[in-house]
Amino acid sequence: MAAGLSAQYGLISSRRSVSNKLFTHAVCVQKPRAARCLSAGATSDLSAQQHEEYCLKLVRSRDYEGFVCSLLLPEAARRSSLALKAFNVELAQVKDSVSQKTIGLMRMQFWKTVVEDIYRDDPPVQPVSVELWRAVRKHTLTRRWLLRIIAEREKDMEDRAYRNLQELESYAENTQSSLLYLQLETLGVKNVHADHAASHIGKAHGIVTCLRATPYHSQRRRVYLPMDICMLHGASQEDFIRGSREQNVRDVVYDIASQAHVHLQHARSFSKNVPEAAMPAFLHTVSIEDYLQRVRKVDFDVFHQSLQKRNPLLPIRLYLRSWKKRY
Repeated sequence: MAAGLSAQYGLISSRRSVSNKLFTHAVCVQKPRAARCLSAGATSDLSAQQHEEYCLKLVRSRDYEGFVCSLLLPEAARRSSLALKAFNVELAQVKDSVSQKTIGLMRMQFWKTVVEDIYRDDPPVQPVSVELWRAVRKHTLTRRWLLRIIAEREKDMEDRAYRNLQELESYAENTQSSLLYLQLETLGVKNVHADHAASHIGKAHGIVTCLRATPYHSQRRRVYLPMDICMLHGASQEDFIRGSREQNVRDVVYDIASQAHVHLQHARSFSKNVPEAAMPAFLHTVSIEDYLQRVRKVDFDVFHQSLQKRNPLLPIRLYLRSWKKRY
């Protein structure tokens, strides 16, 4: 399957490995400002390839579904999509990679500065920054969406459960939906129906991501599921930390999953008015639908082992949905 995708979509068949000495995780190489300015043509072809490969490997290892979705995009948007997803990965993993909130906030400030420098045509020499700069220049991406993602991730550093489902939806709108708005821009799509669909898909994606991460967070004695729904069913944070499979815990999962399904259905209600060019941006609906179907089959037991395994058929389903030009 991978070979077929590579042949059809023109993926690079052979790539040079990235030197760990050159690129460390989320660290900007400090050079004098004049040397850091990356005007068009200033970076060698080798460096450009290394930057692209760094982003590709980062997304493939940390966001496999997003990686596969990017491979199915038109070639003109593929590299920019990987840059956006790499940017999102960098932000998403800050919260789990720092021991103190202050350090996390400093990293968020770093990315705010990076975005401002990108729009001044002066990005730091860091793989994700350089690739994002290329994407911004190529597609004239909207700065507001990038800054909104950072601002919401920064706010999420509070490390507490969402007060209610609406707060979780707001977080998903400001992160996942914003990313989809940028994805539509890389595809050259400006359509109000596509924007509405992107909003609902982003919310569904954010809700499902919260559910999928529950076992991981529970092992670290953290629970982020909406407190209002937990209280409604009498499920405590300790129930989730213990990995309880009691009915009240399943009822919480059912309610949250149902809301994700509602957003998915709303997004599809716009499909007749969404231009065909926008369809590749919405391929994540396949993975959202896949998880919702699998959690339903195990009676909403979010801790079931089958949910922790990657669906080997997902790339095929993504390819077929892409071929049918549907979401």
